[in-house]
Amino acid sequence: MFRALALVLLTAAPAWGSREGGALHLAQRGGGVIGVVTTSTDLKALVAAVGGERVAVESLAPALHDPHAVEVTPGQFAKLKSAALLVRIGLDHEPWLTRVRATVNDPRFVPGGPNDLDASSGIDLLQSETPRVRSERGVHVHGFGNPHYWLDPTNARPMTKSILDALARLSPSDGEVFARNRTRLLERLDAGIARWTQAMAPYRGARVVVFHDSWSYFARRFGLVVVATVEPAPGIPPSPSSLAALTTSMKEAGVRLLIVEPSSNLSIANQVAARSGARLVTLIPSVGGDPEARDYPALFEVNVRRITEALTGAR
Repeated sequence: MFRALALVLLTAAPAWGSREGGALHLAQRGGGVIGVVTTSTDLKALVAAVGGERVAVESLAPALHDPHAVEVTPGQFAKLKSAALLVRIGLDHEPWLTRVRATVNDPRFVPGGPNDLDASSGIDLLQSETPRVRSERGVHVHGFGNPHYWLDPTNARPMTKSILDALARLSPSDGEVFARNRTRLLERLDAGIARWTQAMAPYRGARVVVFHDSWSYFARRFGLVVVATVEPAPGIPPSPSSLAALTTSMKEAGVRLLIVEPSSNLSIANQVAARSGARLVTLIPSVGGDPEARDYPALFEVNVRRITEALTGAR
């Protein structure tokens, strides 16, 4: 499959801009479009917000996916080959990206390369004390810190700063446009954070259980306490004995809310809810994972509304 994709890359026409001497050529005076490929729809939304009409953005991964089962299409490989920038979550969140890089075989996109942007730079990471265990095909562990940092809206500030700097290096004449776009996004987010924080204030300190360890940053930002995770390790289903222990401890602690995602195993989640008496609430982990979560601020509008309604009902 990857040999066939390599042939596609050799014969495909560049998707963005034009090439001279193997390098992407960007117009610096109006009309120039910077091709950007991201590894998530959240990063795509942030790049689009900062870059505006000056960027064309493609996400390699859909909004909802197994981190080990991202299927990159020949068209997406061609887009990456002709792109000016790769923006990724980093940490251990994209084990599939190793094979993508090998297929594209472009030194610009190697980790730390001139056109590779790790969006985790400058983030105050949680769980960074976890032993560093990493494997392309192994268990999806949080070995470099919890990688779901985009679920704290305040982390958009360092993320978009990195994006702004990268885009401005590629197209210096558009730097002021990118800066204004970023300012508008941050103003919208700041107003939202104030509103979401106020909505969550009555529930500060509420104890919840999560199915997957995605919500630590969201919980820290909005005052929730994650007391347990259904999966004993990210992507690993619980054993019957661990489920029994979990539901018993949830009942004893009076935990009334279980946070799941659209991709969670609902059979297991329903068992936990039934045995513990907890209420299920489905939160959306990424932009586009629900029609209402159409952009980055809207993702938090949806999730804050859902969890406040669930917490009210669980009282």
